[in-house]
Amino acid sequence: MPAPDDVRRAADALRMLADPTRLNILWALMQGETSVACLADLAGTTPTAVSQHLSKLRLAGLVANRREGTFVYYTLADHHIGELVRQALSHADHRSGRRAHRRAPTTVDADANG
Repeated sequence: MPAPDDVRRAADALRMLADPTRLNILWALMQGETSVACLADLAGTTPTAVSQHLSKLRLAGLVANRREGTFVYYTLADHHIGELVRQALSHADHRSGRRAHRRAPTTVDADANG
């Protein structure tokens, strides 16, 4: 059995994925680093809502940020987060009977091609 602390951390991460807006934000971040305004546009919601979700995701360790002047840019904390999102959406496709596989480029893909 996994260590209790690892199980708790995994459950916390999965709990953060249990929101459609957060899944859309994380999916968008799989494309690469971006700003709150861009994430709001991609996720189809307001910058205020995106900021609130990003705050929760950052506290949970799922996203990282960097400041450049007055702008803050966000990325996935690591490639495991993208894999969790990809697997969750793939599972949803499978459960709905669709066979389409969602794929977004990741930094691993970029490293392999660059």
